[in-house]
Amino acid sequence: MPESVPDPKIRPRIHLLSQRLSNQIAAGEVVERPASVVKELLENSLDAGADRIDIELEKGGIKLIRIRDNGLGVEKEDLPLALNRHATSKIEQLDDLECVSSLGFRGEALASISSVSRLQMISRTPEASEAWKVESEGRNMDAKVSPAAHPPGTNVEVRDLFFNTPARRKFMRTEQTEYKRIDEMIKRLALSRFDVGFNVQHNQRVVHRFERASNEAEIKRRVSQITGPAFMDNSVTIDMESSGLRLSGWVSLPTFSRSQADLQYFYVNGRAIRDKLVSHAIKQAYRDVLYHGRHPAFVLYLEVNPALVDVNVHPTKHEVRFRDNRLVHDFLFSALHRSLAAVRPADQFATHDSDEVQESQGNYQQGNIRYNNFGSNSAGRSSQHFDRGPLGRDTIQSHLNTYGDMSGALPLSPQPDLTRPDDNEDIPPLGFAVAQLHGIYILAQNAHGLVVIDMHAAHERITYEYMKNAISDAGIKAQPLLVPVTLAVSEGEADCADENRDALEKLGLVLDRMGPESISIRQVPVILKNADVEQLVRDVLSDFLEHGSSDRIETHRDEILSTMACHGSVRANRQLTLPEMNSLLRDMERTERSGQCNHGRPTWTQMSLNDLDKLFMRGQ
Repeated sequence: MPESVPDPKIRPRIHLLSQRLSNQIAAGEVVERPASVVKELLENSLDAGADRIDIELEKGGIKLIRIRDNGLGVEKEDLPLALNRHATSKIEQLDDLECVSSLGFRGEALASISSVSRLQMISRTPEASEAWKVESEGRNMDAKVSPAAHPPGTNVEVRDLFFNTPARRKFMRTEQTEYKRIDEMIKRLALSRFDVGFNVQHNQRVVHRFERASNEAEIKRRVSQITGPAFMDNSVTIDMESSGLRLSGWVSLPTFSRSQADLQYFYVNGRAIRDKLVSHAIKQAYRDVLYHGRHPAFVLYLEVNPALVDVNVHPTKHEVRFRDNRLVHDFLFSALHRSLAAVRPADQFATHDSDEVQESQGNYQQGNIRYNNFGSNSAGRSSQHFDRGPLGRDTIQSHLNTYGDMSGALPLSPQPDLTRPDDNEDIPPLGFAVAQLHGIYILAQNAHGLVVIDMHAAHERITYEYMKNAISDAGIKAQPLLVPVTLAVSEGEADCADENRDALEKLGLVLDRMGPESISIRQVPVILKNADVEQLVRDVLSDFLEHGSSDRIETHRDEILSTMACHGSVRANRQLTLPEMNSLLRDMERTERSGQCNHGRPTWTQMSLNDLDKLFMRGQ
């Protein structure tokens, strides 16, 4: 019998684990790598009220991590306790867990770190005349306190991480990889506290210097430092409140997307989190404006009553649990969806007088202007975009015929001839058409230079948005099934169908419970009558169980409408007159999400006079 397999004939006795072993087991949950140590120590500094933190690293944090702050410090008598498990100043009783407002509260970090490294901490309170140092020594991790020299605040030094647990050290990556993880973690915290200055050194070289930000310009400067200026130049400012929730920050335009989900920062009450519910709501908001396989970028801050969110669900505090998932999900989706929909071509150009236009024409490329405060007026705008009539086959066909079908001529709604505007007339954002190129692109002239429009992509979005609004106004039409479909489900899914019966009926689904693990599908949306009804119902119930809501039916509906809009839109190689082209431009300026087609591709782009001058080396 191998030595590693215990002899079943020998009954092992129960015994207490040593303090060091207990701490090392806890360290396995809290201290995954150097970045975990830096995170815990920085959170302690922030909770201590520091507004300046210096971070020194060597060898990716494996050799040395030193965190120095100017916070409130630790009393001499409390220093030995600080290295004990479950010792904290942030909570005292069970009720405190119902409303946690600090970043750290478990009281495990320092004890866990000290069990797998050589740790010393020097601290001095503002009113104390001298500082004190504490180190853990010996098999039982006895803490030794001695006087030291240090200004008010705390200095924690962690050396030789995992020196006594070689198995853990083997799992460390290269120095550069470990440093990159620390760097990303520091950036996440720096984005959460603009009132705190962060200075970072790696191998005696200054890497970052994030100065304290006290006004909007300084805050944007820090965000730009961390995310890159391109993100800020291509982002929409969010600031919305509803039902006791507030969402603020920045989200990227759909045209500024990423191949990976590597520029996504989300905070709940200042705590950086990764949450499936949040990710689902954001993905849903970008659903029909983002190109397939691309990811949005965002820096978002959700403020919620601390009593309505549980942060004590994971040792590293990366995950949270909301008391009302559906409320949070719907609020996030609605805020982002409305803000992205509110972006119009007019919003993508700053308001300047004629002299300012001449001085800054090079900045007016698509998406290169920041858009602010959409949240306050987006709801008011959306009601003005379309003349919505009752939904019907004739209504939809009438709108498709606005630009003609695939074979006929291109009739238009009445439009003035805007090809040669009066001198006193304001030039619209997309300007006036001057020509059509290869039957595919419209060339237009606006106040800033040349605009190129993909006519099919633009009309596709106009038609699609009209159809979505028309069908939403009429509601989701449903029809009973001639023969109800019986579906075997789990008891939890059957309970979910019962509990959400009213919400499901609004989606056009009528489900009756036939037994503990059986439901009957009696009614489905008309537009989805040819879909796989059984799979649709399973997916919808799965969404309700996980997120408290579902967008499956709306997604399927929109896919059908998108296909209809695509086939009903003006095709390539169609010759348009100048009034027809200008009619399309004016509709684009009124239409939600007109910057992207139904598949997430851009519909227009801008070349400023400055860009054109560079092409031909004018003035050089």
